[in-house]
Amino acid sequence: MTSYRLLSYQSPNGPRAGLLVGDTVHDVPGYASVLAALEDWAKAKPAIEKAAEAAVGKPGKKLSEVKLLAPVLYPPTIYCAGANYSDHMANMAKVQNIPVEPDPHDLGLHPWHFIKVSRCAVATGNDVELCCEKLDWEAELGLVIGTKMKNVPIDKVLDHVAFYTIGNDLSARDLTARPHIAFQSPFKYDWIGQKVFDGACPMGPWLVPAAEIGDPQKLAIKLWVNGELKQDSNTAKMIFTAAEQLVRLSSRITLYPGDVVLTGTPSGVGAETGVFLKRGDTMKITIEKIGDLVNKIV
Repeated sequence: MTSYRLLSYQSPNGPRAGLLVGDTVHDVPGYASVLAALEDWAKAKPAIEKAAEAAVGKPGKKLSEVKLLAPVLYPPTIYCAGANYSDHMANMAKVQNIPVEPDPHDLGLHPWHFIKVSRCAVATGNDVELCCEKLDWEAELGLVIGTKMKNVPIDKVLDHVAFYTIGNDLSARDLTARPHIAFQSPFKYDWIGQKVFDGACPMGPWLVPAAEIGDPQKLAIKLWVNGELKQDSNTAKMIFTAAEQLVRLSSRITLYPGDVVLTGTPSGVGAETGVFLKRGDTMKITIEKIGDLVNKIV
């Protein structure tokens, strides 16, 4: 199979689905948007693979001349895993001066997720406006759903993942808890304030076919701020695997084509050191086999 990437780009006539083969972008035959292709994935997949083969050596738009958009415009739902890397949990326990939590598997616990709205998704190269005093980075592997799924067993669940991508689950740490309100109060926490704001979910730069990724639990994941390495880990350190997360989610709610599941962030976030993003900072995330996601804070 010819290697390709699926992306969204800005054309003179509006957003378009693009097929990246080598360094050349071609329009996706039969589908104006990536979401439309995912919603028809059983037919779109072989058609896109055939188009990728036919595009080899053919003229197209140079990647360097194309304005990329968030790869899925717009994901129906973005699910984000909380507390899902062992190295991150160990570091946060130190910061809070509390014992490291036992493996939740041993306690009979399941992964948990929160939701970001689809309009939070922005492209690589997009600026993100500083919205608080403690804006934090979170490099994450993203799973892009290709077929509708509900109550799927673990041995079949990854078959529903069409693509993988990179996400940055930006967090407004100082907007998490309302000040001067008791911790036991139901009004203490503000998940919208912390996790849902304009530009809260940089995503991209494109979608990589699941077949090219192979095992999602064997990928190096790194993040730099202004060239300084902050996060340096591996998806092997997830507490709940990508498959376990999808099993849990699909047991509670139907997942649809184009939904994105962000699978948690490793150690090295700003909350561990008290150093946060400021205007002018540039974040770069690299995940093995996928590419680079770059965004600047303004």
